[in-house]
Amino acid sequence: MRPRFRLWPRTLGVQLIVVISLAIFVSNAAVALWFELGSERQNEADLIERMLDRAQSVSTLMTSIPPKARVAAAEAMESRFWHYRIHNGAHVEEPMSPAEAKLAARLKTMLPSHHANGPVEIHFRRGVPDSVKGDHDHHDHHPDVTAIEMTVPIVRGTELIATFARPPGPPWPVEMIIAAILAVLITSLAGAYISRRVVRPLVKLAEAAAMTARGETAPRVPEVGPDDVCRAAEAFNAMTDQVTRTLESQRQLLSAVGHDLRTPITAMRINIEFVEDGELRDRLQKNLDELQELTEAVLSAARGTGGEPSRQIDLAALIESICADLDDLGEPVTWAGHGPAPLSCRSGEVRRAIRNLVENAVAYGHSASVSLHDVPGGYEVRVEDEGPGIPAEDRQRVFEPFVRLESSRNLETGGTGLGLTLVKAIAEGHGGRIALEDREGQNGLRARLILPRAPIIAARPAKEHS
Repeated sequence: MRPRFRLWPRTLGVQLIVVISLAIFVSNAAVALWFELGSERQNEADLIERMLDRAQSVSTLMTSIPPKARVAAAEAMESRFWHYRIHNGAHVEEPMSPAEAKLAARLKTMLPSHHANGPVEIHFRRGVPDSVKGDHDHHDHHPDVTAIEMTVPIVRGTELIATFARPPGPPWPVEMIIAAILAVLITSLAGAYISRRVVRPLVKLAEAAAMTARGETAPRVPEVGPDDVCRAAEAFNAMTDQVTRTLESQRQLLSAVGHDLRTPITAMRINIEFVEDGELRDRLQKNLDELQELTEAVLSAARGTGGEPSRQIDLAALIESICADLDDLGEPVTWAGHGPAPLSCRSGEVRRAIRNLVENAVAYGHSASVSLHDVPGGYEVRVEDEGPGIPAEDRQRVFEPFVRLESSRNLETGGTGLGLTLVKAIAEGHGGRIALEDREGQNGLRARLILPRAPIIAARPAKEHS
């Protein structure tokens, strides 16, 4: 059984649109992410370069400012993301990580020679220092932005501690998002156009195939659309024409043979009356009865299925009438009863199929127990008997025309070998099926005739009508 995803669309047209749209969306997102990451790396390099250059410039500027004015100058140069602090006294060394040490060494190379001998440190701080929180709150700064603290010497015993509060990265540009949405919309429209050209002929093809499977005359499928779809429509139309001609030829042949046989059978019945030997007359009469039964079965097969129009019936009432008729004839038939079971079908064919199953159960299983069950999408007619059953290896073979099992279905018990063939043809002509199986825990055979409430595409082999 094919796995199904609950949210995955089942129609080809919608699947085509969804797959193309997802492909465009994922490709656009991947390209946008690639350029965004590249732009982020470039911006990071530029940011670091400007940060180091500003720290170097401010420290150099502080050397030319009188010591008493340095604190005021540092406060005057502060901005939204920069904070400066003058530290006087001995340097307190703090360990640096490899990344911090690498950046500090780079800053040291940018300082004048008389500053390069002093302590230079860089530390990454998570969050905004308390000294700059007030300023950043006014500017809606993100609380988790990383602060970079740089310690640069000014003169011996005096250090500049510059703290740079890195701003959050820029959001994705709105233009890129709009472009991705437009690409998805345009692609969806293109996919809908293509799927319409492909799916509509396929829908017509499926509808015609369903009508053919139900035994109805299917219209010719329009040979439009892409070349592949056109070739499929052409092949289907050619196949339908050939199958129709073959079936019609077979029906005409069987019908002609059956009708031609009736005349000599009638003449022979008249001639038998002049036979004086009673035992010989009885044997001839029995042979003529078998020949008559075979002729009528051939005519039924010639009529096949599909000639009768469908109509709405109560399946339970139809089965009850069949069982009542056989019960009136003294046959051991029981009906379990069932509520109303509306079904659109060819009632004459369904009646013939169910009656064949019940009569087979009585003839070869000594009794027939008939019941009707609701199944998903339709009904199951169940006919059970108490006979010897059918071996598992023969259960498919008995549906072939003129097949009779010697152990039970032979000429002595009657039967032409066409009954189950007609049942299968009728079941499949309605989109259903017939199955034979053993009864659980007891002797006997169970026949299960499944009929759907709605038409289902089903193949009906032509050989079963021959």
